[in-house]
Amino acid sequence: MTQRVALATVMDRLSIDAVITDYAVALEDGTWEDYGALFTVDGRADYRGAGGSEGAAAEAARWLAESLRRSPARQHLIVNRRLDLQDLGGYPGDRAQVRADYLSPTGPEAWDGETAPALVTGGRYVFELRRTEPGWRIRTVTAHRKWQYAPGAAAG
Repeated sequence: MTQRVALATVMDRLSIDAVITDYAVALEDGTWEDYGALFTVDGRADYRGAGGSEGAAAEAARWLAESLRRSPARQHLIVNRRLDLQDLGGYPGDRAQVRADYLSPTGPEAWDGETAPALVTGGRYVFELRRTEPGWRIRTVTAHRKWQYAPGAAAG
């Protein structure tokens, strides 16, 4: 691997990491236009493994906006990121996969007279990314919830 290829690989890794961080921030802040801009034109999101829907990024943004409406106090932490870049015989390709764990607490804050209960969920994402003219974008994201905890909920 030449020094130039090594530098390109480092730059790709940093760019991809920024996309994943921007994804988490868009979910936290509810900035759905920013969320949509992170995807390729044909990008899709599959939240069925976390109790949600599957569809085009714009449809996913609408579903997220509605389902998170009652939980305006939230964080979305994406950790333990494992990034695999396409390798074209020692040169970086235009595809990447990121497998990462998430922790998503939401707080019990009033919103439009309603209060959503506190809830903490955790799981794993699989992101498939593509290099595009404006930079790296999410082609698909799939969420797999592993657990959830509702503090104060009655044990059953």
